[in-house]
Amino acid sequence: MIKWRGTAALARASLPLLRRLDPETAHDLGLSGLGLLGPWWRGAAIPPELGLECLGLRFAHRLGLAAGFDKNGDHLDALGALGFSHVELGTVTPRAQPGNAKPRMFRLRAHQALVNRMGFNNTGVDHLVSRLEQSRYEGVRGVSIGKNFDTPIERAEDDYVACLNKVYACADYVAVNVSSPNTARLRELQGRDGLDRILGGLLEARESLSREHGKRVPLLVKVAPNLDGDQIVGVVDALRRWAVDGVIATNTSNDLRAFSALLPQDLAGGLSGEPLHALSLGVIARLRAELGPRFPIIGVGGIMTAAAALQTLAAGADLLQIYTGFAYRGHVLIEEILAAMHAEAQGASTV
Repeated sequence: MIKWRGTAALARASLPLLRRLDPETAHDLGLSGLGLLGPWWRGAAIPPELGLECLGLRFAHRLGLAAGFDKNGDHLDALGALGFSHVELGTVTPRAQPGNAKPRMFRLRAHQALVNRMGFNNTGVDHLVSRLEQSRYEGVRGVSIGKNFDTPIERAEDDYVACLNKVYACADYVAVNVSSPNTARLRELQGRDGLDRILGGLLEARESLSREHGKRVPLLVKVAPNLDGDQIVGVVDALRRWAVDGVIATNTSNDLRAFSALLPQDLAGGLSGEPLHALSLGVIARLRAELGPRFPIIGVGGIMTAAAALQTLAAGADLLQIYTGFAYRGHVLIEEILAAMHAEAQGASTV
């Protein structure tokens, strides 16, 4: 059994207090608290049998933190100390931007869900790179990249390439976010023409960057959970044609109809948490069926329990990421998922 001690009790005690605050305020205070506790946090050793190779990288285990939790890389070392095998920073844009007007994050406690309309608020790619350069985190470091809100969709490629150029030297992989529902018209880039334009520019840039830096950084595409069958086939076609390294499934859902009575009128945003899980599983399973057994898939969406984590792996994911489950349950969820994966690994070794 994998246990966290020391400052874990203090972190656990703070969760009920944070839940009384506005969710974005609670998020910011929680990250600040982690920054203070991180240097004293001591986790148990991760069993070596949980380790794996994926994307040409070595992961201590399958569980990581999704993009959006630490947009600017300010808390990477503290988050890494909690035991994540990989942390995905961002989404970052070439220039700093404030994001959408507040309030822009809403809890649906009874449904173990969040709705956010953050809008890629971040301090810009140069700040994130400076934080990565100072970080001592030894796990896998991913960076999610996007476009500035005021960059025309026809010129989105320029923003993605600009971010790739900046983060390439210090990122272990780069996630191409074309699926956030909170930047106008962004999801249009999941179509054939949009993906061809974005991926063509990024892969051309990577060729020169790999020669310059002497390393090949994997590129992944993050997709939405609301894709229909034809759209999934189109995404798969683009991933194959451009020889993309992996896919992240899924981002948040923009279908809020079931929760309209619980949210501000006419709110648009992205739903995460338990209600997203079934959608995410369906997309992961379809992608696995279309892409075959060896194509790397990172599964994210509605993983609120260890059982949900194992279901995501069973659907076809190679790696996992959590966000809303971590926001609601803290490090306890990490502990439970790693214990469940350890039990599975031990069971498999006796077969």
